[in-house]
Amino acid sequence: MKLTKEKRSMTFRKEKFEIVFHYFKCEESGEQFTTTEMDEVNMNQVYNQYRDLHHIPFPAEITRIREKYDLSAAKMAGVLSFGANNYRLYEAGEIPSVSNAKLIRLADEPDNFMKMVEECEELKEKDKQKLIVKAKQLKEERWKDSLDFDVRNYLLGQHRANVYSGYKNPDMSKFTEMVVFFADQLKPFKTKMNKLLFFADFLMFKETGFSISGVRYKAIDMGPVPNNFQSIFEYLANHDEIDVFSTPFSNGIGEQFIARKDRRFNKEVFSEKEFDVLKTVAKKFKMTSTTDIIQLSHLEEGWKKNQKEKSEISYQYAFELTQI
Repeated sequence: MKLTKEKRSMTFRKEKFEIVFHYFKCEESGEQFTTTEMDEVNMNQVYNQYRDLHHIPFPAEITRIREKYDLSAAKMAGVLSFGANNYRLYEAGEIPSVSNAKLIRLADEPDNFMKMVEECEELKEKDKQKLIVKAKQLKEERWKDSLDFDVRNYLLGQHRANVYSGYKNPDMSKFTEMVVFFADQLKPFKTKMNKLLFFADFLMFKETGFSISGVRYKAIDMGPVPNNFQSIFEYLANHDEIDVFSTPFSNGIGEQFIARKDRRFNKEVFSEKEFDVLKTVAKKFKMTSTTDIIQLSHLEEGWKKNQKEKSEISYQYAFELTQI
């Protein structure tokens, strides 16, 4: 049974999407088979493109919008005039209709949410007033926050989840723990750290259709790197997430990442699959030198196709990974 990948068009809700279809092919009979894991990767590619095309929030975003108003999924469904279980299903991964997705996005804005609450016939008057007070509070907090410079959002970016973020919103907590993990396991220099992060995010996408961190990577001469990596690493060091030690070399200064003894790695922010991917990458490149991992990253199509323009690397290139 030979693992085969090929471009195919698949239809979802009467629209066609081109994906990298994964399947096993029997070399004797020519029959094709897929596993549950392959089906998931194949369909996630379709669903992610559909969400991106129609600006449909991903489950984590749908959950965040509800939780900021301190509402249950059933109550949120009532405010938006959905079926009783719809919001819960959307949080679990079911894709909303385009019209329902628009209502969810509108509810993210406190002013819109207050109007929806006022028009909701299912809520008692005292519950309406409680939610309106909460929305006004959030509106005030947002105004105050807008006056401050949000460094974390600047560092990772506030782009909508799409193929350049691995269909994830940037997650600073996960990215930080990835850096702490590799610093603890491998004590890499900065250039190697960048490649470890790239391989981890792209391997996760290759196997699931989603990245780990939601971070965007670009191709530079030394290989793939996270956007704003210099500033991000300085931020993490200044906030005592990791220690960075400088070592003089004949061709310059090397910066080595060392885990802090008083800063333990937090495994809980990752799913079991995400953590397995981190361990796979650490094991694969444990004995690989910085020079060698640069050369290995230069063999990846994602770098080769984008290095001339030093442009961002689409996570679609994850399906062409060859070095892990």
